[in-house]
Order: sequence, then structure tokens, then C-alpha cells
Amino acid sequence: MDDHNTLEIGETGEASFVASDSDMASALSAEEPFPEVLATSRMIALMELSAARLMKKTLEPNQLSVGVGVFVQHLAATPKNTEVRCVARFLGKEGKLFRFKVEAFDTAGKIGEGEHTRAIIDADRLVEGARRRIDGRSTQG
Repeated sequence: MDDHNTLEIGETGEASFVASDSDMASALSAEEPFPEVLATSRMIALMELSAARLMKKTLEPNQLSVGVGVFVQHLAATPKNTEVRCVARFLGKEGKLFRFKVEAFDTAGKIGEGEHTRAIIDADRLVEGARRRIDGRSTQG
């Protein structure tokens, strides 16, 4: 792999969006009484996106980066129609895993933080493996 394809420790990637109806915890289930604030799952998705954007330059054709682990704390609630921004900072590699410090912010300050790991995979192989796993399960009854 060429030097231009590697990540440097401390390098950052970012992603942001304005929290809409579908990003609210209340959108997760009609049966459960969740509040109308940013869902933790949506915050995590934005954290993953910020790390994936940073990893983009390390990928060969037909490769993707996939999330492998997430350990985060959701520190503060964010109302609808508020901008949310996530920053992923590359911490280094552990074997084949890429480690990131992730932080999320809204217009009032930090709302989440933690660590996230990603791996590089072959896209076709991942999808085919997932199909085989499900097909094998359905025939086992």
C-alpha cells in the first residue's frame, strides 16, 4: 500500500446532518414511549460515517470499511431541527482493526463520545457471506 493510502494517527474525518423526524428516538417504535430527541442509534450512525469518510482513501476498488465495534456514551439530548456534527480521530491500528476516538456535537456542545473500530472488507465477499449464512440458517429449520 502506498503512503498516500495510509492514515496518520491524529487524522480526522467529519460528518454532519440536521436532526429530522426520522432521527428522533420517538421514530424508533410506535409501541414504546421514546422522547422526541436525537436517537442514540442515529448519533452512532453519524459517528460511523465520520470514520468511514476518513478511511475512504485507504480502500482499494471493491473494498468497503465496516463497523466492527462501538463503545460510546450519549451525554446530552438534542432536539429536532438541530445540526449534529461528528468527528472521528484515528488512534491507530490493532491488527486488522482501525481504531477511532469519536465525538458528537450539537449547537450547544458535546453530546456523545467514545471509541469505534472498523475493518476493511471485500464488498462482494461480505454480501455473499451474509447470504450464505442466512440461507444455511433457513434450511436448518
